[in-house]
Amino acid sequence: MNTLCYAEMPGIMTVAEESTAFPGVSTPVDAGGLGFGFKWNMGWMNDTLRYIEQDPVHRKYDHHLITFPIDYSFSENFILPISHDEVVHGKGSMIGKMPGTEWEKFANLRAYYAFMWGHPGKKLLFMGCEFAQWSEWNHDVSLDWDALKGAHQRGVQALVRDLNRIYRHTPALHRRDCEPSGFAWIANDSDRSLMAFARYGAPGDAPVIVICNFTPLERAWRIGLPQPGTWEEVLNTDAAVYGGGNRGNCGRVATEPQAWDDHAQSAELTVPPLAALILRHEP
Repeated sequence: MNTLCYAEMPGIMTVAEESTAFPGVSTPVDAGGLGFGFKWNMGWMNDTLRYIEQDPVHRKYDHHLITFPIDYSFSENFILPISHDEVVHGKGSMIGKMPGTEWEKFANLRAYYAFMWGHPGKKLLFMGCEFAQWSEWNHDVSLDWDALKGAHQRGVQALVRDLNRIYRHTPALHRRDCEPSGFAWIANDSDRSLMAFARYGAPGDAPVIVICNFTPLERAWRIGLPQPGTWEEVLNTDAAVYGGGNRGNCGRVATEPQAWDDHAQSAELTVPPLAALILRHEP
């Protein structure tokens, strides 16, 4: 089937909704695989949802749930799926899964989406997730479009729009999604539920750093950076336009010649509560 599809219709892709460890699902047929273009990364979905559904006070004990999926992220060509199965049959909507007050729920979801867009793997949301409707999906009725009267829902919608725009125009976030060389850890601080990793594109593409804070406390955090100079804060999920508190780094940070995290230069960042930052190097 895959041989025929790809031969007859160049430019298409086939995707396996497959949840076992069967090898070679996205390996080409002539190399002994099944020939799918991509496979759903169900392990990533299960682990990261278990993590983000927890009260932040408990997350430091399960930091591995958010970091471990990278260990197998390049064993297939993966899609990160938030699928129909996760928002039906009593599982609740994505916003309904989040812990805390209403503000914290939306901040959690915004940070999770930015983490997802920064993580290796293509992205999949199911209908209604892109504007955080409160009710779980029901095939008998329309989406809850009236939810967009709420400022928080409009903020999530604006965030998803901006994430897609930045993803399209930032090769480091997508060009080497299926290659280990496109990803590198910068730092992990499990006690404070902080993480930072780098994404790389082709030579000449500006590298990107993704920083996440999964606690409701603002953090000052020094991290090593792979290239000296200025790093533009291209996305901050705590921006007021998304419903956040507008805390951050005034749009950019400059490196200092202070070795940190195995890099020759570093910078101290303000990482807002329950937020994620995307920094892009400015040549």
